[in-house]
Amino acid sequence: MTSRVWEHPYVNIFKHMRVEEWKKSSKEGDVTNYMDKTLKCSVFRIRGSIPARNYILLPKTSSQSLGLTGRYLYMLFRPSPSKHFVVHLDIASQEGQVIRVSFSNLFKEFKSTATWLQFPFVCGAAKGSVYESTAKTARNGLVGPAPSTVRWTCLMMDLQYILSIYLNRHHSHLKTVKLCANMSVKNMFTSDLVLDPGVSFSEAKQAGLSSSLGTGPMPREMCFPVPKGSSWHDLYDYIRFPSDGTKMPFDSIQKGHLNPVSKYAPAETDPVREMSHTVNISKSVQDRLSLIQQITTPKPQPRHRTTLVTSSVPELEVVRLGPNGQGASPGGWFCDANQLGSGRSSEALGSQNSSVRMPCADDRGVHVYAHTEDDIDNHREDSDVEIVCTSISRPVCLSTARESKQRMLHPDPILRLRRVIGFGGATTKCALWTKSGHAVVYPCHAIIVSMEIESGQQRFFIGHTDKVSALAFSGNSTMLASAQTGSQSVVRVWNYLKGTCLAMFKTHAHSLSSLSFSYSGGVLCGVGKDSHSKTMVVVWNTLHATKGEVSVLAKAHTDVDIQTMKIAFFDDTRMVSCGRDNIRLWRVRTGALRSCPVNLGEYHSLDFTDVTFEEGHFAGREPEDRMLFASSRSGHILEVDYSSVAIKNVRRLLPAQQPHTHHREKQTFNMGPGIAVNSISVSSAFCVTGSEDGFLRLWPLDFSTVFLEAEHEGPVSFVSVSDDGLRVMAATSSGNLGYLDVSSRGYSTLMRSHTDSVLGFSVDGIRRRITTASCDRTVRVWDIDSMQQLYDFVSEDTPCSVAFHPSLQVFSCGSSSGLVRVFDIATAKLLAEHKQHRGEVVGLAFSPDGEFMYSAGSHGALALYNSSQEDYHVLRILGNVVARGTEGAPDALTVSSDSRCLAFVGPSEYTVTIMDARSLDELLRVDVSILDVESTSLDSAQKVCFSPASTRHLLVSTSSNKILWISANTGRLLREISKVHKQQCSSLGVSEDGRFLLTAGHNIVKVWDYSMQLDVNSQMFIGHSQPIRQVGFCPDQMTVVSVGDAIFFWDFLAHPLESGANQRSSPKAGNISPAKPAPKSPLEPEVNRVLLSNGMPRRTAPIPSATPCFDISSIGRTGQEGRLSLCEEDTDEVLSLAGPSHPVSGSFLKVTEMAVGGDSSSHLKPSIKRAAENDHLEVEEPGRPDCYKHFTPRFKSSSIHQSTAPPQPGEGGLSLKAVIGYNGNGRANMVWNPDTGLFAYSCGCVVVVEDLHTGSQRHWLGHTEEISCLAVTHDAQTVASAAGGSGGARSLICIWSVCDGAQCNTISYHQGAVQALSFSRDDFFFLTVGDYSDPEVALWSTRSYELLSKVSVSGPLHDAAFSPSTANQLACVGSQGIFFCTTNQQGLDVELKLQQVLVPEEVGEAALTALCYNTNSILFTGTNRGLVCGWDCNLRRCFMTWEADQGEIGVLQCRGNRLVTGSNTRRLRLWDIAAVQGLRPGNTQRPEDRGPLVLLEKEMMLDGAVVSATFDDVMDMGIVGTTAGTLWYINWVDNTSIRLISGHKSQVNDVVFSPDESHFATCGEDGSLRVWSASSNELFVQFQVLNQSCDCACWSPVLGPSKGSVCVAGGYSDGSLRIFQLASSEMEIKMHPHRVAVTAIQYSADGQVILSAGMDGLIVISSPVTGVTIRIISDHRGAIITTIQCVKKQYKEFDLEGSEMWLAASADRRVSVWAADWMKDKCELLDWLTFPAPAKPEECDSLPTSLAAFSPTDPGMVVYTGYGVDRELCFYSLAKKQVIKKIALSHWAVCLSLSFKGRLIAVGSKERVLKLIKSSSGRFQDFLHHSDTVQTCRFSPSGKLLFTVAYNEILLWEVHGL
Repeated sequence: MTSRVWEHPYVNIFKHMRVEEWKKSSKEGDVTNYMDKTLKCSVFRIRGSIPARNYILLPKTSSQSLGLTGRYLYMLFRPSPSKHFVVHLDIASQEGQVIRVSFSNLFKEFKSTATWLQFPFVCGAAKGSVYESTAKTARNGLVGPAPSTVRWTCLMMDLQYILSIYLNRHHSHLKTVKLCANMSVKNMFTSDLVLDPGVSFSEAKQAGLSSSLGTGPMPREMCFPVPKGSSWHDLYDYIRFPSDGTKMPFDSIQKGHLNPVSKYAPAETDPVREMSHTVNISKSVQDRLSLIQQITTPKPQPRHRTTLVTSSVPELEVVRLGPNGQGASPGGWFCDANQLGSGRSSEALGSQNSSVRMPCADDRGVHVYAHTEDDIDNHREDSDVEIVCTSISRPVCLSTARESKQRMLHPDPILRLRRVIGFGGATTKCALWTKSGHAVVYPCHAIIVSMEIESGQQRFFIGHTDKVSALAFSGNSTMLASAQTGSQSVVRVWNYLKGTCLAMFKTHAHSLSSLSFSYSGGVLCGVGKDSHSKTMVVVWNTLHATKGEVSVLAKAHTDVDIQTMKIAFFDDTRMVSCGRDNIRLWRVRTGALRSCPVNLGEYHSLDFTDVTFEEGHFAGREPEDRMLFASSRSGHILEVDYSSVAIKNVRRLLPAQQPHTHHREKQTFNMGPGIAVNSISVSSAFCVTGSEDGFLRLWPLDFSTVFLEAEHEGPVSFVSVSDDGLRVMAATSSGNLGYLDVSSRGYSTLMRSHTDSVLGFSVDGIRRRITTASCDRTVRVWDIDSMQQLYDFVSEDTPCSVAFHPSLQVFSCGSSSGLVRVFDIATAKLLAEHKQHRGEVVGLAFSPDGEFMYSAGSHGALALYNSSQEDYHVLRILGNVVARGTEGAPDALTVSSDSRCLAFVGPSEYTVTIMDARSLDELLRVDVSILDVESTSLDSAQKVCFSPASTRHLLVSTSSNKILWISANTGRLLREISKVHKQQCSSLGVSEDGRFLLTAGHNIVKVWDYSMQLDVNSQMFIGHSQPIRQVGFCPDQMTVVSVGDAIFFWDFLAHPLESGANQRSSPKAGNISPAKPAPKSPLEPEVNRVLLSNGMPRRTAPIPSATPCFDISSIGRTGQEGRLSLCEEDTDEVLSLAGPSHPVSGSFLKVTEMAVGGDSSSHLKPSIKRAAENDHLEVEEPGRPDCYKHFTPRFKSSSIHQSTAPPQPGEGGLSLKAVIGYNGNGRANMVWNPDTGLFAYSCGCVVVVEDLHTGSQRHWLGHTEEISCLAVTHDAQTVASAAGGSGGARSLICIWSVCDGAQCNTISYHQGAVQALSFSRDDFFFLTVGDYSDPEVALWSTRSYELLSKVSVSGPLHDAAFSPSTANQLACVGSQGIFFCTTNQQGLDVELKLQQVLVPEEVGEAALTALCYNTNSILFTGTNRGLVCGWDCNLRRCFMTWEADQGEIGVLQCRGNRLVTGSNTRRLRLWDIAAVQGLRPGNTQRPEDRGPLVLLEKEMMLDGAVVSATFDDVMDMGIVGTTAGTLWYINWVDNTSIRLISGHKSQVNDVVFSPDESHFATCGEDGSLRVWSASSNELFVQFQVLNQSCDCACWSPVLGPSKGSVCVAGGYSDGSLRIFQLASSEMEIKMHPHRVAVTAIQYSADGQVILSAGMDGLIVISSPVTGVTIRIISDHRGAIITTIQCVKKQYKEFDLEGSEMWLAASADRRVSVWAADWMKDKCELLDWLTFPAPAKPEECDSLPTSLAAFSPTDPGMVVYTGYGVDRELCFYSLAKKQVIKKIALSHWAVCLSLSFKGRLIAVGSKERVLKLIKSSSGRFQDFLHHSDTVQTCRFSPSGKLLFTVAYNEILLWEVHGL
């Protein structure tokens, strides 16, 4: 991360924080300042062995932040001899998480959690000391107390590396530093430079080290003194982390090896690829001048550029290791790491734990890149950081080593945990209510889940490494404590609202079973076991837990059994516990924890299960004067007086009385079995018990009778009453969790779950269901969307595997007894039952076509069933074909997606067998044990999986933690990756589109790039506490399911490719694939040499031969065979790349393809559409092509009203001042001329011409529909704009004069939208292209704009361009290939001739989407599959192709020898194509003399798909537009991108001025709330909330400087309000007063409260300071609130006191007017208005909006409009209680705004009309400058400006008045 300017080159932390003053920092304990004799300067010394009590903290409190963004932290310190020290670093990640990184010589080994990393520190010693010599010979690093000769140390920590490698997080900034115990510290500083303390300034100068190279010497104020003649390294230690030290433990901070060779090496390459960053800033006009001067200054001709390029990569050969360990090829070629991007990258080449091996064609060897030992980072083998490295097989050119970027799997993260089905794990006696009662918190194995009881939405607390055994809330539910079971009994304290871990500590040795928080949250109590398995009670002080500090108050060891322990809510020092044979009272006093037992008398032998305090406050009684209630397994409930420690009452829960004849003796109170009471909970009104008989019972406090009970499926293990006493939660030992609503007596189940491990699952993609099998002997069916259990099947034996039928509501289940059962879900009927296996069923699968079912047994049997028959009879059984054992369960079988092949591991574990899926005939057997010739041990197969997108790929996981890609046809090894997981891979899954791979190992899920072409190919996800049994994608590829301890549903965030499952991810670099030659005749295809096995291009480019003329209607494309690169497919597999024939009826269109060099082309006849009309034939409506380049107008429900009254020129009451935003939905709708400075773009139906020097705008108004594209003449004097017609009318093309903005001409020709515009080189001709509905090319004269010629084609056209070298040549590209066009002029007649050339076979079935010319008669075209084709314009044939992107290419720009590609993957790439000229046919240059043909120079990642681009003549700078509505300035020289124009991509919901009109705010559907500067209309700050829509916004009133800064508030779709402070650009408070979306929000006039309304009609008055809800008004309940407005008004005439009025209008045509005095908490209804209306018309979907507002000139007047008898504005007088005036409207109003200035009213309508009305006279004017419904209009407070919004178009008007 690039640090801020003031932080460069470094930041002295102690000086920055002024540590010696202790104002910005704090110290605790023995911290002193002394003069060190070695350093000869003053240093800080920390003494004392307790880190929590002796420390220096920077900054002063943990709530503050250092905010230092430097990548490297340097620390100059010396550990105290024979002592231990600890250092804590809190580092903020870009994901918003705070990670604690700790290192100490106290730590013995590396430990990690999701939020905490602990590194051992290995201390060094003086040179020649005994300690040093011992450390040299020791295998392990000497971790422990510092040696007596420990030296001053300079420690450098790479913070970015640590977060990236260990936690897959992105470093943001350093937050806090805490130096603890036994050390001396000189200083600390941060920097982005790699600084060497052993290099002096003179040595650095001689070596050429500078900050520009990323390195340099240590700053003088940070240097250690070195006497003359001495070496720095002889006196001090220099430790860099990551370390290259070889002592164990690895992952420790230790001294590495000095490497003189790399002493002056530049900074390391970033471990995480830094994407092209976007700058979202606010700039004034003056700040932009320097930038604009660069853009508008004419550029010189191309100059010589020095570019670092890779040498031509040779063919793959077997590389053998020489004697020095380096690889050498037979040809003497050697490639070292510097050729691949230079330097040592911790995640790129050197430090890979996972590797990829690509076999050669003959599979005789492996291509190896050799590295020196210093270029390799050694991680320990069990490290869980696995990164895949692929060899570069394509020429790639990067500018410098520092600019090399790593390609990572995106998005990051690619998975997000959405829902977990599970409850319990360690215990089912643990669940909590939140204070509000709206959510419950419970454990699910190692995860803590918070679930909203109304919506079922879950939130997760992840960090525990074992099952959670106890939970506790503080009294206000702000802090949550959790404990885990097992040997690592760690306690965590969480901030419940934020979900962050505040503190983590371990006191107990194991078995921590109970936690209790005090009501204040200052004390926490826990019960567990010590190292001797003796019960230990510990009390912690958690007052400072928010700072990460928790200390032990007291602890005690006891022999008594404790089942539960609770802290008294009235006293933090008092506790009560119960267990077997005891109830004890505890108290903390003077640091000691003491207890006394309750005298139980005759009940001393009871086994007590739970204890609770009597609730409530009693007048006249001491707080401790209350009762205790204790329950027992014998059914006794004891009532104990807490103050007297005596039993008051004993009651017992007995079974129902049996008839007297069944027993002879009368039962007494203590005789017979009772019903065990497992849990008890008490409220102020009643008591609740949960018992072993499955009943939840509600009792009065005297237990006189049961007044409510609920029966459960299993024993009730836990009960809890919510704080308000309205709900009772119950948990059962069978894994159910629910609650009882006391008032309604209704019961709701929150969670059902398996009670044991989940063994397997199967997904029904059609009905979105999932079935699971578990060790609890049940098979359950769940709904994927609601997560509710639908069916439960109980089995006598354990179900092992399940499989859904692909189309029917049927699933099969295999069990441990060998039975296979088939169930019909709809009827709950058993369809079939087969016993074909003696052992466990380890595999069960249906064929994708549903014809067959397969089962495999643990004894080796394989069975084939006919699933097309209801009895599922057996067709064939084979014995001893599947590998024996249960290791393959539950998914030992896999079927290919075409239902042709079945694969499994067998007959032995070393072989994989592929069979015919219909007959079980063996097709292929592969021995995986011999595939790795380098291994010394036999490798066995574990799991198999077919790739859905490629049936030729069979993936096999092995016992050596590898995944093999095997050809299902030949058995050859295609690819392999190693070290996939630390443990063996337990499950595999491939996405439907073949782009992603899922693996599971132990309790970790990983997502991989299937093609393994990235630098970092995987992402890792944790959450499971037990081994994962199965993982897989749902068919829709939007969800990932993993099962083990519970059922996890993950959102899969990578979007599937638009072209479907057959399109697969491809390598990024430019792989040159010259096109195959055209066949000499349709029957004799010419066979050429196939691609080499390493994926390299052919040495020679085949030249297409002449093609005879033929009729496309009768002859299809000739089939031609080719082979793909081995890295994609097996070379033995021949794939047919010929596409299907495209017959076209000759009666409508005859296209003749011209022969090369011939002149036999014919004119194309009129379009197929018009020919069909003439012959009275029906033609099907053409479908829109599946490519993003083709323009599609945004759907609009509005329509233009013809009867409008626009003002006369010069008499308008409004004038358009500014347009905010850019239409990212357009295509090529931006033009820029660097010579003249012309810069124009479209927004809606307006062409905006902006002066880049001043930022001023001109607006060309002439269109009424969305503009699709723009074009400019070469002299930049004329601009053309095109927009579709409305209401079926033809499209409109406007011709504009740049000088005066006048509309010179208009063209209305094309039926649909216009796809492309282009001017010829001499500006004599103008070309227009229609969209897919009317794919016609029209040629016009630019003198008169008369139609010269027109030609229709059969398929959609996407782009067109004139040749820059020949005036009469042009080309068009589309779905049918490329059309080379020529214009033949004879006198005044001009003919347009087209020659169609099909897409080369090498490209496959792809559409050409973009094109551009080179000056050397070369034409480049892009495809929707990411390929770029090079065409010879003279021969009109393709002579080369290369893969330029992974997505569709929509923009191509060529200048000289540089080419820019832009795609829908958001990538903008710059290519060097200088060598392409040598590949053209007829070139005499030998192939071996050519360098790399295409070089990738630069790459940027923008914020959306690229839709428009223009660059200068030397391709150094340009402007690019994206679908996100952003225009970027691109500077390739500096590799920078700066945002020029930005706007909303989605709908804008509201726009509002600040009170002082210095800013305005907009909010949109994308969840953004943006604040803009009113003076420059530039973005000032943006507040983004993910996954929500911001529906309304308002500003706080200006109350003077003493009241604080101005705030802006937003209302969101989840019912929340967020208030942001403008000065700090931070969120001040978040409130959640609504359960539904917020529709209106407004501050009161005095700013004391904030009023908000939701879709349910409730109005909530809240405090903007505390967030507390003050009042709820439900008068409008059930109707959407559309308007809330507050005004200052003295309303004494209404006989009420106060100074403020407010109104609310709802959709049911009701307006309420209120009088309020918020300081006195008064709010009274002043008037209630109901406006009449006729019945709703049947054809009307929704009624017009009801709107109301106070008159700005008279607040006693309310203006209303809405649905009624007439379209009108009503003026209602509050004083006279009647409507006093009406103004008729021509349209129903959608929005309304009133201005103080000139008594003006603005009204927007669905007819796209903005109506300006003078309220006094009724005069009006109509303005038609929007392309959609005018949904928002808003006057500024002064009335001088007006904002209007139509979808995402924001128009700012200057108000002149009427």
